[in-house]
Amino acid sequence: MEDAEKKHPLIEVWNTYPGVRQSGKKNLSIPPIERIIGEMFAIGEYYYYVLNLTNSTLSHHHENILKLHGLKKYPENLKEVIDLTHPDDIEFVMKAEQTVIQKMVEIGLKHQLYTKASYCFRMKTASGKYELFHHQAIPTMEDEHGQLVQSINIHTNINHITKENPHTVLVSGIGHRKDFHQVNLDCKVDDELLESLTKRENEILSLIAKGYSGPEIAKILILSEHTVRTHRKNILRKTKSRNSKELLKKAFENGLI
Repeated sequence: MEDAEKKHPLIEVWNTYPGVRQSGKKNLSIPPIERIIGEMFAIGEYYYYVLNLTNSTLSHHHENILKLHGLKKYPENLKEVIDLTHPDDIEFVMKAEQTVIQKMVEIGLKHQLYTKASYCFRMKTASGKYELFHHQAIPTMEDEHGQLVQSINIHTNINHITKENPHTVLVSGIGHRKDFHQVNLDCKVDDELLESLTKRENEILSLIAKGYSGPEIAKILILSEHTVRTHRKNILRKTKSRNSKELLKKAFENGLI
């Protein structure tokens, strides 16, 4: 972090978060990626990388990062990934990270390993064009003092679903946590749509986005298949969606996932 070429605009934001360790820590073990993949949405081509939050270095990259962005080698520092972000979206990304920090402080740092943050922004692809990506960040490791030292970031190209960035930040619980905190930073989403879905319907929507079938959702939530079908019909009706594809488009555009 002392190297000016490796500094990036998020360092200053992260330094305001009491849950992040400030000093460098170079060697970290790989997080349980198999478990984490189960918590992510991948409605399109995606990749992930492990981020060392103490020095912004990257490791354990998914190979798709090379293909999607036309890179010749794996990026070693987060600055290289941020440099792929559309210049007009940098300010939003910084505000989004500030919002995540505020919500994490409200939730409580002791719960930070059971949360996930997500939002969208444009990134440069191998074609040279900027396309919309869905960003998810899942904390994976604390040090002995409970300070965050590692996360895994997942980027999914959703340009084929929507090109509209909702400018919405979502902080949700994973595992036993049921948090669902949504902050609109642009005030252009359909507030009526957002308020119409119940907590259970939002939960089912997230599982639909993960690709789970009705019977699988019923098993996960310990519900009858009939109840899941009823919830799905209600979700489609409330969002004015004709099918799952249209539902996912509206869900991304309204920052529901």
